[in-house]
Amino acid sequence: MAEGLRERKKRQTGQHISDVATGLFLERSFDAVTVAEIAEAADVSVNTVYNYFPAKEDLFLDRGGDIVDRLSRYVRGRRAGESAVGAVLRELRGAVEGVSPAVGLFAGYGRFMRVVSEADSLRPRLWRIQQESLENLERTLGQETGAEPGDPLPVLVAGQLSWLQTMFMGCIGREMTAGREAAEVSREALVLLDEREELLSGKVLNYAVRATE
Repeated sequence: MAEGLRERKKRQTGQHISDVATGLFLERSFDAVTVAEIAEAADVSVNTVYNYFPAKEDLFLDRGGDIVDRLSRYVRGRRAGESAVGAVLRELRGAVEGVSPAVGLFAGYGRFMRVVSEADSLRPRLWRIQQESLENLERTLGQETGAEPGDPLPVLVAGQLSWLQTMFMGCIGREMTAGREAAEVSREALVLLDEREELLSGKVLNYAVRATE
């Protein structure tokens, strides 16, 4: 369904407010910037900011919804003959090989992570996003496999995939914050994925294989 004019304008306004806020946070730190200052810089009212973003933290972590669904989306999109873990590893390797900003491989990611690490209210919010991603993945795996209630495998595999992504993103975040070049970090991230794949059990690696035609 095509996006209507009203919906597009609303999306663009929200993106503009978020972009302005992110620029201020990166320049001055999260705690040093007020919502009133963001509203003034974005040329909107404070009430408008809160209409789009219920909390100040939402202005900086405005792509949380995408993060929550990312692993589930990879699993739902797995290919015939491919397992849940195989799909996630394929997607992560593809992003790394393409030096994709989606996995933090861009020059400004280090600054972004420094803002998060310095703000006491952002770290719990980021942790909550990770937990929502894990819970969403557990449900997705259960649905994709038709698992019975109480089956421990969706929980086990979701936990392993969540660990894999958290470790992977944490490594990239640390290296980019240290000022490393994205291309160099990407090569090391590929090696890391290979090493961590070897630690996964056969039951996890072969879980939720999509049937072939």
